[in-house]
Amino acid sequence: MFGKINIVPRWIIFLLDLGICLVSLTVAYAVKLNLALSDVNVVEFSRNILIITAINIIVFFNVKTYAGIIRYTSAQDTFRILFAVLISNGVFSFLNFVITALGYHPYISNTVLIINLLTSFLLLITYRVLIKYFFMYIKNLNLDKRKVIVYGAGEAGLATKRTFDHDGKVNKTIMAFVDDDERKVGKAIDGIKILSAQRLEELIREHEVDEVIFASYTIPPERKNRIVDVCLENDVTVLNIPPADAWEGGKLNKSQIQNINIEDLLNRKPIEIDVKSLQAQLKDKRILITGAAGSIGSEIVRQLIKFDVGLIILCDQSETALHDVYLELEENYKHNNFHAFIGDVKDEKRMKHLFEMYKPHYVYHAAAYKHVPLMEDNPSEAIKNNVHGTKMIADLSVKYGVQKFVMVSTDKAVNPTNVMGASKRIAEIYVQSLNNSLTQKNFIFSNGLSYINDLEVKPITKFITTRFGNVLGSNGSVIPRFKQQIEKGGPVTVTHPEITRYFMTIPEACRLVLEAGCMGNGGEIYVFDMGKSVKIVELAKKMIRLAGLTPNQDIKIQYSGLRPGEKLFEELLNDNENTLPTHHEQIMIGKVREYVFDDVEQQIYTLLQHANVNDDRKVVIMMKKIVTEFKSKNSVFEELDGAINE
Repeated sequence: MFGKINIVPRWIIFLLDLGICLVSLTVAYAVKLNLALSDVNVVEFSRNILIITAINIIVFFNVKTYAGIIRYTSAQDTFRILFAVLISNGVFSFLNFVITALGYHPYISNTVLIINLLTSFLLLITYRVLIKYFFMYIKNLNLDKRKVIVYGAGEAGLATKRTFDHDGKVNKTIMAFVDDDERKVGKAIDGIKILSAQRLEELIREHEVDEVIFASYTIPPERKNRIVDVCLENDVTVLNIPPADAWEGGKLNKSQIQNINIEDLLNRKPIEIDVKSLQAQLKDKRILITGAAGSIGSEIVRQLIKFDVGLIILCDQSETALHDVYLELEENYKHNNFHAFIGDVKDEKRMKHLFEMYKPHYVYHAAAYKHVPLMEDNPSEAIKNNVHGTKMIADLSVKYGVQKFVMVSTDKAVNPTNVMGASKRIAEIYVQSLNNSLTQKNFIFSNGLSYINDLEVKPITKFITTRFGNVLGSNGSVIPRFKQQIEKGGPVTVTHPEITRYFMTIPEACRLVLEAGCMGNGGEIYVFDMGKSVKIVELAKKMIRLAGLTPNQDIKIQYSGLRPGEKLFEELLNDNENTLPTHHEQIMIGKVREYVFDDVEQQIYTLLQHANVNDDRKVVIMMKKIVTEFKSKNSVFEELDGAINE
């Protein structure tokens, strides 16, 4: 019944506040006269009632004491009421002062005014608090309310409670706050106890908790994962609070309290990079990012723009995606030191125009075709984009005096079993052998095989390769696909029950790319610490549970079989390679075999000839000659593994 009560009109609150103030003045007189109300001067009392009412009408109207919804009374409402009663009683006191100065008897004694100030403030706050707790009591009578524990007794935890209090449709009751800060343990927030976070697992089982809400941003990833596992084992829903800078209008909205994302559980400790060195190297530099509209390229842009760079050139052939990134930069960054350049890395004239116009100092080459099944069906296009495109940008970098060229590669280039991985490995071989040739002699393309003839070497370009695994949330990543399948009610498709993958977040991968580019002296292939590999079927099960569903009951898991060219597990180095440490514990240098540039260029020239006439069979045979460890799996090209001598 009470849940259907509408919000009381403001004019009723206004009149109620005035009535409370009249009661307060009466109490003040009674206290002053020791409850001897017969001694009250009726004429004086009536006059003062009229005066205080007139003053309160003006003050309350302007201060808007009536504006707040009583059942949601907050500290802000309290300060507003205190300010109002101070002003109204202050005006009456000033009126007394004027009257006294004119030689008349004061209208009201200062004692009555002080008592009235305290009493009116107390009564105005008390009736609001009583109404607030009355509605909270009625709300909590619901027998179906869900029991909640909030992890974090800070600002986010308090905002969570206030959000629930202010929404009558939220059918939850907070059993306790838990926090890692032992100094808070034993205290309370709005009457709710703060307990030790070490007791969380015990509390979940003891109180049959329905939900745990993470309202803390400092929980170690390992502990967070352990707590989530305990919650899922006990059919407890796990929710998350976004960072304060994502709150709508600075306030937490109920809709923002959502199921925890799998990405939050795969995160690791924040990656620290040498910001000072990066700033020193990048200051006032013109930087080109190819594939700038992609998931990796766009994040590199977002991180670079925070430095004091001269100009960032965003190059991509996808008009809509590039436009979206450009609009994002315009909205978030006032300094206009970026430019969008539509172009295909395979287009020699367009890319040459780009280098002539902007003369970049640094190049981050992230443009690539990366979908394994598609490239398995289109080998010639994989070569044109991933090999020819890389060669084009690398050659132009040398010609126009680029200082550093950082290539974004993939773990699929290691012992490749598919066309995409092999194409990226060939691109790695080209830039590394080109770097080695440049450092060995004053290099000039003279054999006519290059797409750029009579190449003049300005400063010697340093070529650096970065190699890492899957990134969370990237275009085509398995996690967005699983989310879509779960939203549709399943089934969730996994290619194989034993398939595993490494995962890294896009921001941390890009931070490592920048750091590796900063430390590189040329010719290195940097390998990133990807952490532990994740079994994809377990990832799918966890995502289903996080959605509040049961695997193979609510959402079925189906095995579709390995796709063409797909591995069961990825590697960051092949059997003949090892690593050397760097000053950054998460970045290593892969010791890979070296190739003679003249031989590599001749092979790539032949490879591109086959690709340009779309002879996929000869393209793959040539790829296997260049990358001898390339052995096709689950592919029509497996038969070519024995045909490399054709």
